[in-house]
Amino acid sequence: MESSLVTDNPLLLPLNKEKTIYDGFITVQERDFRLRILLPPDRQFKRARLHCCWQLKHLLHGYEHIVKQRLQQSADLVSFILELKTILEVGLKSHRECRSIPPPEYYSQLISEMETLGWGKLLFIDTEFRTLRLKAEDSCGRQHVLTIKLKSKHPAEAPECSADLPVPLAMTWTPQSTLDQLHSQFLLVLESLTEFWDVLDEIDSKTWILERIAIGNNVSIKVEVDPRHPKMLPECCLLGAEHVVTPLRNKLNANMHLWNPDCSVLHNLRDVLEIEFPSPATHEKSSFSVECGICYSYRLEAAIPDQVCNDPRCGQPFHQACLYEWLRALPSSRQSFNVVFGECPYCSKPITVKMAAQK
Repeated sequence: MESSLVTDNPLLLPLNKEKTIYDGFITVQERDFRLRILLPPDRQFKRARLHCCWQLKHLLHGYEHIVKQRLQQSADLVSFILELKTILEVGLKSHRECRSIPPPEYYSQLISEMETLGWGKLLFIDTEFRTLRLKAEDSCGRQHVLTIKLKSKHPAEAPECSADLPVPLAMTWTPQSTLDQLHSQFLLVLESLTEFWDVLDEIDSKTWILERIAIGNNVSIKVEVDPRHPKMLPECCLLGAEHVVTPLRNKLNANMHLWNPDCSVLHNLRDVLEIEFPSPATHEKSSFSVECGICYSYRLEAAIPDQVCNDPRCGQPFHQACLYEWLRALPSSRQSFNVVFGECPYCSKPITVKMAAQK
Protein backbone atom coordinates (compact mmCIF):
# COMPACT_ATOMS: atom_id res chain seq x y z
CA MET A 1 0.00 0.00 0.00
CA GLU A 2 2.77 2.46 0.99
CA SER A 3 4.64 2.04 -2.28
CA SER A 4 1.44 2.58 -4.28
CA LEU A 5 0.64 5.69 -2.24
CA VAL A 6 4.10 7.20 -2.79
CA THR A 7 4.06 6.37 -6.50
CA ASP A 8 0.65 7.94 -7.15
CA ASN A 9 0.98 10.82 -4.65
CA PRO A 10 4.66 11.66 -4.17
CA LEU A 11 3.81 14.98 -2.45
CA LEU A 12 1.67 13.38 0.27
CA LEU A 13 3.91 12.18 3.10
CA PRO A 14 3.53 10.77 6.65
CA LEU A 15 4.54 13.14 9.46
CA ASN A 16 5.09 10.55 12.19
CA LYS A 17 6.45 7.01 12.64
CA GLU A 18 3.01 5.59 13.32
CA LYS A 19 1.88 6.95 9.95
CA THR A 20 -1.34 8.31 11.39
CA ILE A 21 -0.81 11.85 10.07
CA TYR A 22 -0.35 12.52 6.36
CA ASP A 23 0.25 16.01 5.00
CA GLY A 24 1.04 17.40 1.57
CA PHE A 25 -0.52 17.71 -1.86
CA ILE A 26 -2.53 15.62 -4.28
CA THR A 27 -2.46 16.43 -7.98
CA VAL A 28 -5.61 16.50 -10.12
CA GLN A 29 -5.61 17.75 -13.71
CA GLU A 30 -2.18 19.32 -13.21
CA ARG A 31 -3.36 21.28 -10.17
CA ASP A 32 -2.02 20.70 -6.66
CA PHE A 33 -4.31 20.75 -3.62
CA ARG A 34 -3.09 20.83 -0.02
CA LEU A 35 -4.67 18.47 2.50
CA ARG A 36 -4.00 16.70 5.80
CA ILE A 37 -5.43 13.32 6.83
CA LEU A 38 -5.56 12.30 10.51
CA LEU A 39 -5.99 8.60 11.30
CA PRO A 40 -6.90 7.21 14.76
CA PRO A 41 -4.21 5.19 16.62
CA ASP A 42 -5.74 1.90 15.42
CA ARG A 43 -5.60 3.31 11.81
CA GLN A 44 -9.27 2.48 11.27
CA PHE A 45 -10.23 4.61 8.29
CA LYS A 46 -13.85 4.95 9.38
CA ARG A 47 -12.78 7.46 12.04
CA ALA A 48 -10.29 9.36 9.87
CA ARG A 49 -10.49 13.15 9.60
CA LEU A 50 -9.78 15.25 6.54
CA HIS A 51 -8.50 18.86 6.60
CA CYS A 52 -8.48 20.78 3.30
CA CYS A 53 -7.03 24.01 1.93
CA TRP A 54 -9.60 26.65 1.00
CA GLN A 55 -9.36 25.84 -2.73
CA LEU A 56 -10.13 22.20 -2.00
CA LYS A 57 -13.03 23.15 0.29
CA HIS A 58 -14.37 25.40 -2.44
CA LEU A 59 -14.25 22.62 -5.03
CA LEU A 60 -15.78 20.03 -2.70
CA HIS A 61 -18.70 22.28 -1.80
CA GLY A 62 -21.82 20.23 -2.50
CA TYR A 63 -19.86 16.96 -2.46
CA GLU A 64 -19.29 16.85 1.32
CA HIS A 65 -21.73 13.97 1.89
CA ILE A 66 -19.97 11.89 -0.79
CA VAL A 67 -16.54 12.55 0.74
CA LYS A 68 -17.83 11.60 4.19
CA GLN A 69 -19.31 8.41 2.76
CA ARG A 70 -16.01 7.52 1.07
CA LEU A 71 -14.11 8.11 4.31
CA GLN A 72 -16.36 5.60 6.07
CA GLN A 73 -16.35 3.01 3.30
CA SER A 74 -12.77 3.11 2.00
CA ALA A 75 -10.58 0.21 3.10
CA ASP A 76 -7.36 2.22 3.24
CA LEU A 77 -5.71 5.55 2.41
CA VAL A 78 -4.80 4.59 -1.15
CA SER A 79 -8.38 3.73 -2.10
CA PHE A 80 -9.71 6.89 -0.41
CA ILE A 81 -7.25 9.17 -2.25
CA LEU A 82 -8.28 7.52 -5.51
CA GLU A 83 -11.96 8.17 -4.71
CA LEU A 84 -11.18 11.76 -3.69
CA LYS A 85 -9.38 12.43 -6.97
CA THR A 86 -12.37 11.11 -8.91
CA ILE A 87 -14.68 13.50 -7.02
CA LEU A 88 -12.30 16.41 -7.67
CA GLU A 89 -12.16 15.66 -11.39
CA VAL A 90 -15.96 15.90 -11.53
CA GLY A 91 -15.84 19.12 -9.50
CA LEU A 92 -13.19 20.67 -11.70
CA LYS A 93 -15.12 19.83 -14.85
CA SER A 94 -18.33 21.45 -13.59
CA HIS A 95 -16.78 24.33 -11.69
CA ARG A 96 -17.20 27.72 -13.35
CA GLU A 97 -13.73 28.91 -12.44
CA CYS A 98 -12.01 25.90 -13.95
CA ARG A 99 -12.37 26.72 -17.60
CA SER A 100 -10.14 25.18 -20.23
CA ILE A 101 -7.00 27.13 -21.06
CA PRO A 102 -7.29 28.79 -24.48
CA PRO A 103 -4.89 27.67 -27.22
CA PRO A 104 -1.70 29.68 -27.92
CA GLU A 105 -3.42 31.31 -30.90
CA TYR A 106 -5.81 33.04 -28.48
CA TYR A 107 -2.96 34.89 -26.76
CA SER A 108 -1.12 35.78 -29.96
CA GLN A 109 -4.38 37.11 -31.42
CA LEU A 110 -5.05 39.17 -28.29
CA ILE A 111 -1.53 40.67 -28.26
CA SER A 112 -1.77 41.49 -31.97
CA GLU A 113 -5.12 43.25 -31.48
CA MET A 114 -3.82 45.21 -28.48
CA GLU A 115 -0.78 46.38 -30.45
CA THR A 116 -3.11 47.69 -33.17
CA LEU A 117 -5.40 49.35 -30.62
CA GLY A 118 -2.56 50.75 -28.51
CA TRP A 119 -1.44 49.53 -25.10
CA GLY A 120 -2.04 53.03 -23.72
CA LYS A 121 -5.80 52.40 -23.92
CA LEU A 122 -5.58 49.33 -21.66
CA LEU A 123 -6.55 50.12 -18.06
CA PHE A 124 -6.80 46.57 -16.73
CA ILE A 125 -6.49 42.92 -17.74
CA ASP A 126 -7.12 39.98 -15.43
CA THR A 127 -4.71 37.12 -14.82
CA GLU A 128 -6.66 34.84 -17.21
CA PHE A 129 -6.46 37.40 -20.05
CA ARG A 130 -10.24 37.24 -20.39
CA THR A 131 -11.46 40.54 -18.94
CA LEU A 132 -10.17 43.86 -20.26
CA ARG A 133 -11.01 47.43 -19.40
CA LEU A 134 -10.29 49.98 -22.12
CA LYS A 135 -10.34 53.73 -21.67
CA ALA A 136 -12.04 56.00 -24.16
CA GLU A 137 -12.22 59.77 -24.38
CA ASP A 138 -15.07 61.54 -26.14
CA SER A 139 -14.72 64.75 -28.16
CA CYS A 140 -15.33 66.86 -25.05
CA GLY A 141 -12.58 65.19 -23.06
CA ARG A 142 -14.84 63.10 -20.83
CA GLN A 143 -13.25 59.82 -19.74
CA HIS A 144 -15.17 56.54 -20.15
CA VAL A 145 -14.40 52.84 -19.58
CA LEU A 146 -15.39 49.90 -21.79
CA THR A 147 -15.29 46.49 -20.10
CA ILE A 148 -14.81 43.52 -22.46
CA LYS A 149 -15.09 39.86 -21.45
CA LEU A 150 -13.56 37.64 -24.11
CA LYS A 151 -14.70 34.09 -24.82
CA SER A 152 -12.24 31.20 -25.09
CA LYS A 153 -12.90 30.95 -28.84
CA HIS A 154 -12.12 34.64 -29.48
CA PRO A 155 -12.54 36.06 -32.09
CA ALA A 156 -14.99 33.43 -33.35
CA GLU A 157 -17.33 34.15 -30.41
CA ALA A 158 -18.67 37.64 -29.65
CA PRO A 159 -17.35 39.11 -26.39
CA GLU A 160 -19.55 40.57 -23.65
CA CYS A 161 -19.31 44.37 -23.48
CA SER A 162 -20.48 46.72 -20.77
CA ALA A 163 -20.09 50.40 -19.86
CA ASP A 164 -21.63 53.00 -17.56
CA LEU A 165 -24.09 54.51 -20.03
CA PRO A 166 -27.68 55.82 -19.78
CA VAL A 167 -28.71 53.54 -22.67
CA PRO A 168 -28.17 49.84 -23.44
CA LEU A 169 -24.81 49.17 -25.09
CA ALA A 170 -25.32 47.36 -28.41
CA MET A 171 -22.14 46.33 -30.25
CA THR A 172 -21.75 44.56 -33.59
CA TRP A 173 -19.31 41.64 -33.80
CA THR A 174 -18.26 39.15 -36.49
CA PRO A 175 -15.47 36.54 -36.43
CA GLN A 176 -13.38 39.07 -38.37
CA SER A 177 -13.91 41.88 -35.83
CA THR A 178 -11.09 43.21 -33.63
CA LEU A 179 -10.77 45.07 -30.33
CA ASP A 180 -9.81 48.20 -32.25
CA GLN A 181 -13.09 48.07 -34.19
CA LEU A 182 -14.99 47.46 -30.95
CA HIS A 183 -13.32 50.51 -29.39
CA SER A 184 -14.25 52.61 -32.45
CA GLN A 185 -17.89 51.51 -32.14
CA PHE A 186 -17.83 52.54 -28.48
CA LEU A 187 -16.52 56.00 -29.41
CA LEU A 188 -19.43 56.43 -31.86
CA VAL A 189 -21.89 55.51 -29.07
CA LEU A 190 -20.24 58.10 -26.82
CA GLU A 191 -20.51 60.79 -29.50
CA SER A 192 -24.22 60.05 -29.91
CA LEU A 193 -24.66 60.88 -26.22
CA THR A 194 -22.62 64.11 -26.24
CA GLU A 195 -25.68 66.35 -26.12
CA PHE A 196 -27.09 64.40 -23.16
CA TRP A 197 -23.88 64.82 -21.16
CA ASP A 198 -23.69 68.50 -22.12
CA VAL A 199 -27.15 68.98 -20.56
CA LEU A 200 -26.09 67.22 -17.35
CA ASP A 201 -22.80 69.13 -17.16
CA GLU A 202 -24.60 72.47 -17.42
CA ILE A 203 -27.09 71.52 -14.70
CA ASP A 204 -24.27 70.20 -12.52
CA SER A 205 -22.14 73.34 -12.86
CA LYS A 206 -24.90 75.94 -12.53
CA THR A 207 -27.17 74.47 -9.85
CA TRP A 208 -26.90 72.65 -6.53
CA ILE A 209 -27.50 68.93 -7.12
CA LEU A 210 -28.70 67.15 -3.99
CA GLU A 211 -29.86 64.06 -5.91
CA ARG A 212 -32.44 66.60 -7.11
CA ILE A 213 -31.98 70.19 -8.31
CA ALA A 214 -32.33 72.55 -5.37
CA ILE A 215 -34.84 75.39 -5.85
CA GLY A 216 -34.84 76.71 -2.29
CA ASN A 217 -34.68 75.54 1.29
CA ASN A 218 -36.58 72.22 1.45
CA VAL A 219 -37.79 72.64 -2.16
CA SER A 220 -36.31 70.74 -5.10
CA ILE A 221 -37.14 69.28 -8.49
CA LYS A 222 -36.29 65.88 -9.93
CA VAL A 223 -35.63 65.95 -13.68
CA GLU A 224 -35.38 62.80 -15.83
CA VAL A 225 -33.64 63.69 -19.08
CA ASP A 226 -34.18 61.37 -22.07
CA PRO A 227 -30.65 60.34 -23.28
CA ARG A 228 -31.87 60.07 -26.88
CA HIS A 229 -33.75 63.40 -26.84
CA PRO A 230 -31.97 65.38 -24.11
CA LYS A 231 -33.37 68.80 -25.03
CA MET A 232 -37.02 67.79 -25.05
CA LEU A 233 -39.24 68.53 -22.05
CA PRO A 234 -38.10 66.08 -19.33
CA GLU A 235 -40.26 64.38 -16.75
CA CYS A 236 -40.34 66.67 -13.70
CA CYS A 237 -41.29 65.96 -10.10
CA LEU A 238 -41.42 68.75 -7.51
CA LEU A 239 -40.75 68.04 -3.85
CA GLY A 240 -41.48 70.35 -0.96
CA ALA A 241 -44.21 71.97 1.11
CA GLU A 242 -47.53 72.26 -0.74
CA HIS A 243 -47.74 76.05 -0.38
CA VAL A 244 -44.43 76.29 -2.30
CA VAL A 245 -44.80 73.36 -4.69
CA THR A 246 -48.36 74.10 -5.85
CA PRO A 247 -47.57 77.49 -7.49
CA LEU A 248 -44.50 75.96 -9.19
CA ARG A 249 -46.54 73.01 -10.42
CA ASN A 250 -49.19 75.38 -11.80
CA LYS A 251 -46.52 77.38 -13.66
CA LEU A 252 -45.03 74.19 -15.08
CA ASN A 253 -48.40 73.06 -16.42
CA ALA A 254 -49.30 76.51 -17.75
CA ASN A 255 -45.96 77.22 -19.45
CA MET A 256 -45.15 73.84 -21.02
CA HIS A 257 -45.90 75.30 -24.44
CA LEU A 258 -42.97 77.71 -24.00
CA TRP A 259 -40.44 74.86 -24.01
CA ASN A 260 -37.92 75.47 -26.79
CA PRO A 261 -35.84 72.40 -27.86
CA ASP A 262 -33.24 74.75 -29.35
CA CYS A 263 -32.43 76.14 -25.89
CA SER A 264 -30.76 74.35 -23.02
CA VAL A 265 -32.78 72.36 -20.48
CA LEU A 266 -31.71 74.65 -17.66
CA HIS A 267 -32.70 77.78 -19.60
CA ASN A 268 -36.10 76.24 -20.38
CA LEU A 269 -36.68 75.22 -16.76
CA ARG A 270 -35.99 78.81 -15.67
CA ASP A 271 -38.51 80.14 -18.20
CA VAL A 272 -41.21 77.55 -17.54
CA LEU A 273 -41.00 77.72 -13.73
CA GLU A 274 -40.28 81.48 -13.77
CA ILE A 275 -37.46 81.12 -11.24
CA GLU A 276 -33.69 81.46 -10.90
CA PHE A 277 -31.97 78.33 -9.61
CA PRO A 278 -29.54 78.76 -6.71
CA SER A 279 -26.01 78.02 -7.94
CA PRO A 280 -22.61 77.39 -6.30
CA ALA A 281 -21.71 80.94 -7.34
CA THR A 282 -24.57 82.51 -5.37
CA HIS A 283 -25.43 80.12 -2.53
CA GLU A 284 -23.70 77.81 -0.07
CA LYS A 285 -24.70 74.15 -0.02
CA SER A 286 -25.55 74.47 3.67
CA SER A 287 -28.39 76.83 2.67
CA PHE A 288 -30.43 73.82 1.61
CA SER A 289 -31.80 71.41 4.20
CA VAL A 290 -32.54 68.04 2.61
CA GLU A 291 -31.94 65.58 5.46
CA CYS A 292 -34.80 63.97 7.35
CA GLY A 293 -35.55 65.93 10.50
CA ILE A 294 -35.86 62.70 12.51
CA CYS A 295 -33.07 60.36 11.39
CA TYR A 296 -30.82 63.15 10.02
CA SER A 297 -29.99 61.25 6.84
CA TYR A 298 -31.03 61.73 3.23
CA ARG A 299 -31.37 58.11 2.17
CA LEU A 300 -33.31 55.56 4.18
CA GLU A 301 -32.76 52.45 2.07
CA ALA A 302 -34.38 53.62 -1.20
CA ALA A 303 -36.57 56.33 0.36
CA ILE A 304 -35.85 60.08 0.41
CA PRO A 305 -37.41 62.72 2.73
CA ASP A 306 -40.58 63.40 0.73
CA GLN A 307 -42.97 64.31 3.59
CA VAL A 308 -42.76 68.03 4.29
CA CYS A 309 -44.26 70.26 6.98
CA ASN A 310 -46.61 72.69 5.22
CA ASP A 311 -46.09 75.54 7.66
CA PRO A 312 -44.31 78.32 5.67
CA ARG A 313 -42.00 79.06 8.61
CA CYS A 314 -40.92 75.42 8.94
CA GLY A 315 -40.95 73.29 5.78
CA GLN A 316 -38.84 70.55 7.40
CA PRO A 317 -38.70 67.32 5.33
CA PHE A 318 -39.06 63.81 6.77
CA HIS A 319 -38.96 60.24 5.55
CA GLN A 320 -42.45 58.79 5.39
CA ALA A 321 -41.45 55.84 7.60
CA CYS A 322 -39.69 58.08 10.15
CA LEU A 323 -42.60 60.49 10.45
CA TYR A 324 -45.15 57.68 10.66
CA GLU A 325 -43.30 55.93 13.50
CA TRP A 326 -42.71 59.25 15.30
CA LEU A 327 -46.37 60.33 15.18
CA ARG A 328 -47.68 56.89 16.03
CA ALA A 329 -45.62 56.90 19.25
CA LEU A 330 -47.14 60.19 20.46
CA PRO A 331 -50.24 59.97 22.72
CA SER A 332 -51.63 63.16 21.16
CA SER A 333 -51.68 61.69 17.62
CA ARG A 334 -54.76 60.04 16.19
CA GLN A 335 -55.19 57.61 13.30
CA SER A 336 -57.98 57.34 10.76
CA PHE A 337 -57.69 54.33 8.50
CA ASN A 338 -54.12 54.52 7.10
CA VAL A 339 -53.51 58.22 7.89
CA VAL A 340 -51.94 59.47 11.12
CA PHE A 341 -52.67 63.04 12.31
CA GLY A 342 -50.25 64.71 14.68
CA GLU A 343 -47.84 67.58 15.27
CA CYS A 344 -44.65 68.43 13.37
CA PRO A 345 -41.61 67.35 15.46
CA TYR A 346 -40.03 70.77 14.72
CA CYS A 347 -42.74 73.43 14.87
CA SER A 348 -45.66 71.53 16.49
CA LYS A 349 -48.01 72.59 13.68
CA PRO A 350 -50.50 70.00 12.36
CA ILE A 351 -48.99 67.40 10.03
CA THR A 352 -50.31 64.17 8.51
CA VAL A 353 -48.69 61.10 7.01
CA LYS A 354 -49.99 57.96 5.36
CA MET A 355 -49.00 54.58 6.73
CA ALA A 356 -45.75 53.40 5.14
CA ALA A 357 -46.31 50.74 2.50
CA GLN A 358 -45.62 47.23 3.75
CA LYS A 359 -42.67 45.49 2.04
